[in-house]
Amino acid sequence: MNIVRYTSIANQVNEILRSRIRDGQYLPGMRLPSESDLSKKFGVSRATVRTVLARLNAEGIILRKQGDGTYINEHIQDVNTHLGGLWEFSRLIESSGYSASIRLLKVETRPAEPREAEHLQIQPEERVIWMQRLFYADDQPVILATNAIPERFIDPERATISAEYPIQKFLQEYCHKQVAYVILDMGATRVSEQAAEYLYLSAGQSLLNLNTNFYDRDNQPILCGQSYLNDTILRLRLVQTWG
Repeated sequence: MNIVRYTSIANQVNEILRSRIRDGQYLPGMRLPSESDLSKKFGVSRATVRTVLARLNAEGIILRKQGDGTYINEHIQDVNTHLGGLWEFSRLIESSGYSASIRLLKVETRPAEPREAEHLQIQPEERVIWMQRLFYADDQPVILATNAIPERFIDPERATISAEYPIQKFLQEYCHKQVAYVILDMGATRVSEQAAEYLYLSAGQSLLNLNTNFYDRDNQPILCGQSYLNDTILRLRLVQTWG
């Protein structure tokens, strides 16, 4: 498989390997092909493969055993906050054992609020697409998410907004943008009356609050979001390597 050189080669190899792990082509506990074999498969240098494997190893997705080889972490299925799982809400819900669905509550075009303008690095008067969505685990609402995207990023040929797309696919389909990384601030907060109504909770109840900022490969912010997450239902587990 040859790599198309429209972006960083290492990033492309990284995305392909992550996709194969997500899709089960490389199963937990499975030994990966050698650096030399992966280099031939992707048509890239061994140095590029080594860089990608080092990145995956640092995240705990793979384990490198000296003198033996590289293996997919056998506990990877038990962890739902790798590979972007904490901000890809549908995947987070499904990894907790539920069927995920999304309901679009509201979408509007309006001037950016001060907080949104700050996070998106735009002028306060610049217009954004703001949408509010409700994520369900089976039939139970578990996440209330709001997102703001600069209107100029939206493909003008897309007349309607679909609620079904997770954020990464939404940005690809509607904005032709690729997420390079996400900065996430997480903490407990008391749920607002509106959020409590949507999530079938008592107003003032403490919930997990996620503030997310999405960036492309040019370090440009492309989306900001704020979400209430009912962590009494969803299981959050994080893998972190040491050393």
